[in-house]
Amino acid sequence: MSKSFAIDISPLRKYPDFRRLWTSGLISYFGSMITYVALPFQIKELTNSYIAVGLMGAAELIPLIIFGLYGGVLADKVDRRKMILYTEIALGLMTFSLFINSQMANPSLIWIYLVAGTFAALDGLQRPSADAILPRLVGHDDLPAASALMSLRWQTGVITGPALAGILLATSGTGTAYLVDVATFVISILFILKVKSVKPIEKNLAPTISAMREGIKYATSRKDLLGTYLVDIAAMFFAMPNALFPFWADELNATWALGLLYAAGTVGSLIVTLTSGWVKSYTKHGRAIFWAALGWGLAITLAGLVDNLFLILLFLILAGASDMVSALFRSTLWNQSIPDEFRGRLAGVELISYSVGPLGGQTRAGFTAERTSLRTSVVSGGLLCIAFVGFFT
Repeated sequence: MSKSFAIDISPLRKYPDFRRLWTSGLISYFGSMITYVALPFQIKELTNSYIAVGLMGAAELIPLIIFGLYGGVLADKVDRRKMILYTEIALGLMTFSLFINSQMANPSLIWIYLVAGTFAALDGLQRPSADAILPRLVGHDDLPAASALMSLRWQTGVITGPALAGILLATSGTGTAYLVDVATFVISILFILKVKSVKPIEKNLAPTISAMREGIKYATSRKDLLGTYLVDIAAMFFAMPNALFPFWADELNATWALGLLYAAGTVGSLIVTLTSGWVKSYTKHGRAIFWAALGWGLAITLAGLVDNLFLILLFLILAGASDMVSALFRSTLWNQSIPDEFRGRLAGVELISYSVGPLGGQTRAGFTAERTSLRTSVVSGGLLCIAFVGFFT
C-alpha cells in the first residue's frame, strides 16, 4: 500500500501515554460492544417489541445531553485522566449490575433502561475528557494520525465485539456477555492507571452553567463547527437503523448474522481508516463532510430496498465508509482549531452532535417500524437524511 494512503501509526511509538490510553480504549470498546449488542437483544427477547428496543435510545438521550455538556465543563476544570478513570470504574460496576439482573428468574426491563440511561450519563462525563486529552498527549502535527488511530481503536472493537457477542448470546446467554464486558473494564482500568495526570490549563474555571454557556456560545460562533454538528445530527437521526438489527436478522431468516449487521458499517470505516494517509493533505474539509453525509444517506436507503443479506451488508459497509470520511475530517477540524481552554466544553458539544443523532435515530427507527414496516423505516430514514443534509449545507 502506498505510504501516502497507509495509516500512520507513528504516534503509538512516539507517545507512551497515548499508547497506554489507546490500548485501554481498544480493550474497553471491545467489551462495551458486546454489551451494546446484548442490551437490545435482551429487550427483544423480553418484549418482542420494536418500540421497546427503540425506547432504549430515548432512555439514553436526556442523560447524555445533560451530562455530556457538563462533562465538557469538567474536562476543562479537572484532571482529564482522573475523569476517564473514575467513569471507567463506574461503567464496569453498572455492567456488573446487568449481569446480576440477567441471572434473575424475571430480569427487570426497567433496570435495563435505568442502566442504559446511566451508561449515557457516564459516557457524557467521560468522552469530553477522553477527546480533550488527545492534544495534550500528542504533538499538533501528529493529531490527524492520532485521530485516525483512535478511530481504528473504536472500529476494531465494533467489528470484533459484536462478532463475539453473537456467539455468546447464541450459546451462553446475556449473562456471559455482560461478564466478559466486566473483565475488559478491569484490564482497561489497569492501563489508565499508568497514564500521567493531565490537569487543566485554566485553573480558575468554575464548573458552572455560565462556563457551559461560554462553550456553547463559542461553538455557535464558529460557522464551520456549527455546520459539522448540524450535518452529523441530521444524518444520524434520520438514517441510523441499528435498533432494527435484531428484527432485521429475523426477517432475513439469518439470526446468525446479527453480529455481522452491527459490524458491517465498521468494516467500511476500517477500510477508510487504514487508507487515511491522504486526509492530512486534503484541505477542503467542509466539502468532504457534505459528500460523505450524502453517501451515508444513499447507502442506508439502498440497504432498505434490497432483501439479499449480502447486498444489505455491502450497503452497510459503504455507509460506514462514508461516515468515517466525515468523522476524520470533523475530528481534524476540531482538534486543530479549538483552543485548549475550550477543548473540554467543545468536546461536550461534539459528543452531543455525534451521539444525540444516533440515540434519537434509534427511537425514530423503532416507532416508524412499529407503525409501518422495517423496510419503510430504513428507506424513509435514508431519504430524509439526504434531504436534510442538502438543506443544512
